[in-house]
Amino acid sequence: MNRPALLLALLLVPLAGASLGVGVASLSGDGLVFWVSRLPRTLAVMLTGAALAVAGVVMQQLVRNRFVEPGTTGTGEAAALGLLTVTLIAPGAALWVKMLAATAAGLLGTAAFLALIRRLPPQEVLLVPIAGLVWSGVLGAMVLHIGWQTDLLQLVGIWLMTGEFSGVIAGRYELLWLAGLAAALAIFAADRFAILGLGDGVARGLGLNPRSVMRLGMVVVALVTALVMATVGMVPFIGLVVPNIVSRVMGDNLRASLPVTALGGAALLLACDILGRLVIHPYEIPVSAVLGVCGSALFLWLLWRAPRHG
Repeated sequence: MNRPALLLALLLVPLAGASLGVGVASLSGDGLVFWVSRLPRTLAVMLTGAALAVAGVVMQQLVRNRFVEPGTTGTGEAAALGLLTVTLIAPGAALWVKMLAATAAGLLGTAAFLALIRRLPPQEVLLVPIAGLVWSGVLGAMVLHIGWQTDLLQLVGIWLMTGEFSGVIAGRYELLWLAGLAAALAIFAADRFAILGLGDGVARGLGLNPRSVMRLGMVVVALVTALVMATVGMVPFIGLVVPNIVSRVMGDNLRASLPVTALGGAALLLACDILGRLVIHPYEIPVSAVLGVCGSALFLWLLWRAPRHG
């Protein structure tokens, strides 16, 4: 384990302890609160942060641009459209059916974005995140319009805008372990994503099939986004700021930096969740709001600070 990973792992220990201890109900003599609420919430936050951070790296390698993440390329909105479609057609469908539909819709949304940016001039790197925001806005408008027409705006708001963990209890977060497995698969295939980021021509020259790696990356991004959104709602900035911070410190060696990225995402989201629970205790602020403020500040810092590695 390299030094940044070790430091982040050590940081996660007190953060996890604080998360287990912070709350309205007292843990003294009541193991039910710990096992049913505190522990599942802490695990859900860590899994979400790690999976979204890794998915952000994968998305950046797919489009070869550091200023994108699944939340700014239409993947989340497309997954919400898939969830909304299943809810309208088969409201009593099993949870795995809804997850499958959301993942498939997220795949289609990501594929459409990738096809869209292929037409952009490669030297205009800022057009990629702009195109992603526009595509997200179009899909988000479709979801909101359908939700308004069918009186499901409250459900759509939970998926796209809430991003909070107060409702996480045992039995309602276990799908996030699949998101963690998808992130682990991406870490295992780190070398392939690193080669893909060099360009299709270089990848073919090194004996790699760019299309197969592209499909693997799209599956990882869509699966992580769909599972997180259906469980806790959209969580912004994790997939954008954490990969950029790690790459500034460690460079572009994905084999070494992806585990650090996963630990950094878990630590950042856990810290923001604890802060959201303490600011107006005994009430709490959704982690998406806290992360929006912290993520904006971190993103501005990334824009102004010179990188250590070229």
